[in-house]
Amino acid sequence: MKGGGSRTRITTLHIAEKYDLRVPRYTSYPTAPHFSAAVGEEQYRGWLAALDPAEPISLYTHIPFCDSMCWFCGCYTKIVGRYEPIHAYLVTLHEEIRLLAAALPARLEARHMHWGGGSPTMLRPDDWLALIDLLRAHFDVTADAEIAVELDPRDTTEAYVAALARVGVNRVSIGVQDFDPEVQAAINRDQPFAVVERVCGWLRAHGIQRINLDLMYGLPHQTVERVLSMVDLAVSLDPSRIALFGYAHVPWMKSHQKLIDEATLPGAAERWRQLTEATRRLGELGFHAVGLDHFARPDDGLSTALTSGRLRRNFQGYTTDEATTLLGLGASAIGSLPQGYVQNAAPLHDYSRAIESGRLPTARGIALNADDRLRRRVIEELMCGLAVDLDAVCADVGGDAEALAAGLGRLTPLVEDGLTHIDGHRILVTDAGRPFVRIVAAAFDAYLDVGEKRHSRAV
Repeated sequence: MKGGGSRTRITTLHIAEKYDLRVPRYTSYPTAPHFSAAVGEEQYRGWLAALDPAEPISLYTHIPFCDSMCWFCGCYTKIVGRYEPIHAYLVTLHEEIRLLAAALPARLEARHMHWGGGSPTMLRPDDWLALIDLLRAHFDVTADAEIAVELDPRDTTEAYVAALARVGVNRVSIGVQDFDPEVQAAINRDQPFAVVERVCGWLRAHGIQRINLDLMYGLPHQTVERVLSMVDLAVSLDPSRIALFGYAHVPWMKSHQKLIDEATLPGAAERWRQLTEATRRLGELGFHAVGLDHFARPDDGLSTALTSGRLRRNFQGYTTDEATTLLGLGASAIGSLPQGYVQNAAPLHDYSRAIESGRLPTARGIALNADDRLRRRVIEELMCGLAVDLDAVCADVGGDAEALAAGLGRLTPLVEDGLTHIDGHRILVTDAGRPFVRIVAAAFDAYLDVGEKRHSRAV
């Protein structure tokens, strides 16, 4: 028995190191690095005008401010110590909402609304009331709409939570990362467990019951033992969902990550152990694994969407949102429409200048062709259901499965290592292969140069 266990361990570590590649997270296809200025405001306006008024849409609003920089962060954000820049941004954001609504063919129904950052907790309670009132004035927000906000517990007050409840927020995602003081110090995020526990209490007291917690592995000074302790503490807060992300160390893209001592980062084998042990513990504690990195209670919408085949993936990760149109608002926000993707200008001065001149702040994007739509469907089915039938996708979307044969060929090493199973044109990612599903998806990415440093590690 001892010898067999040793051989299994060696094989597992070998695979973790063998597939320590850099591939996209596939929250879109094609992915954002392939957007270009070829798609601008004029084309976006045409896409908006062509939307079907009978189809519901979703809204994403980006708040690009924080009061301190977390060194692990990969988001577009600005550090501010005063409220004035936030107020100025909100004035501009309000005007973008009006411009966007005027470009639509009709007043559209919204079933999902999501705020991210940066940190939406930089807003004041009155800001929320004004923002939601304006959105409701221009969109038909359904009574059962999911209204979700990302939350930094370090600067959250009970008055802020009460304001969220008043405007109808019914899901909150709390950034935790890790509870260990040494890990927190290494990423410049001092956030004791008691702070998160207190905010969870406020949320429930004000009727916001659906709480997501965002955790990370692969951070400096993390060990398997610390990651398991992190998971146990997180579950003790009784969240509906847990996201377990692998830290993406890309200091060539995010210069503040250079403040993290690379010598304290776990290697490929240790990252693998952290992920697999945390996944095992979450399963023991009653959470269903959803896709690559999400875990949900059995009665949560993500679990039921997975079971029914309705699970989707967008820029917020795994979602129950089935809308074909997601409109992005705010600096750097990305939108998805049937015709393609668009992204707003990221530097705040470019974003503001466009709106002040009466233009939508579209800076870049990409128009989808038939091959993009085919591959996007294949990649989304793999990322969500860990399986795909290429013939069925081609019959539904249009295309020839033989055109994807090169992707099947690239999977041969993963088949030999027991990470995938192929039967004709059917692909199944095995339980052992779940952490490597991004590599399976990458086999069908026509734009990808596998290993590009601009992407994050696969595990």
